Amino acid sequence: MKASGIVFKYGDNVDTDVIIPARYLNSSDPAELAKHCMEDIDKDFIHKVSKGDIIVADKNFGCGSSREHAPIAIKAAGVSCVIAETFARIFYRNAINIGLPIIECPEASRGIEAGDQVEIDFDSGVIYNRTKNTQYQGQAFPEFMQKIIRAEGLINYINSKE
Repeated sequence: MKASGIVFKYGDNVDTDVIIPARYLNSSDPAELAKHCMEDIDKDFIHKVSKGDIIVADKNFGCGSSREHAPIAIKAAGVSCVIAETFARIFYRNAINIGLPIIECPEASRGIEAGDQVEIDFDSGVIYNRTKNTQYQGQAFPEFMQKIIRAEGLINYINSKE
């Protein structure tokens, strides 16, 4: 599995309240949530993001409340992967549960800038910055997590095994 796209870059402690503001939590429709993804931290994000683009952040991405709406909004906005130095643990689990690939890689977090063209090989964990012609070694997903992501989430994965 691979992903490729243009990078949107954010700093430390991007919490779930700025990923999807609480005022929009009256909907669980992914398309509706996507319309408001990142709007409190980046008003233009939803107008600029294209299918396959990538979010890169620093430490503690997805901190705050445990709402699943945050990774759902990111995925529904078309983001193919989030790379960060570290993730809040509940966000990490929620992202995998809904089939949003995420990779912890401090070197990539520091070396990749907004607007860079990046490609990720999920099988090896290698992150290629095509703009700067650099690469970073992220943590590859274990096979069972790759199966969950390929199935577009844990529920689909479980249902496919029946």
